[in-house]
Amino acid sequence: MQVILLERVARLGQMGEVVSVRPGFARNYLLPQGKALRANDANISRFEEQKAQLEARNLETRKEAESLGERLDGESFVVIRSASDGGALYGSVTPRDVAEAATAGGFSVDKRQVILNAPIKELGLHGVTVRLHPEVDVTVTVNVARSPEEAELQASGKSIQDLAAEEEAAAEMDIEALFDDLGGAAGDEE
Repeated sequence: MQVILLERVARLGQMGEVVSVRPGFARNYLLPQGKALRANDANISRFEEQKAQLEARNLETRKEAESLGERLDGESFVVIRSASDGGALYGSVTPRDVAEAATAGGFSVDKRQVILNAPIKELGLHGVTVRLHPEVDVTVTVNVARSPEEAELQASGKSIQDLAAEEEAAAEMDIEALFDDLGGAAGDEE
């Protein structure tokens, strides 16, 4: 199916291009979202009449997205989830969770703007892309932790595995000290 793009669409084309797409993609996504029109003579002439308005609107939304992107780029958001001792989450962090954390942080982000390459299933710091406009992408950091205290530790650079190793080493030192004390006491009795 031939369509005229009304805005830039990733991996498809720029505004004003006539591209060939699968009918389902056009019917279910491009046409309902207002991203394209069917490529026929009437729509092509209508597009040419509205081209200046569409370009101006696209430029305006892009400038708004860039200004928001400058403030949002590099921000860090905390998401609290329950997890195992090894750091594996009981579930995963979804784009909706990231969008809610960003909104709670004072930014207007929709879940459709959050792009996760793979589901987040572990505690730690994760880089997430937010597409504010087809031409504006920013990266935010999502700090997934079991508690706010743990999130602060992760933000300072320590991982959950490092903390577990430190706790285990401290426990071993305590046990060794206890056995040394017991061994010294047994030697005193003889």
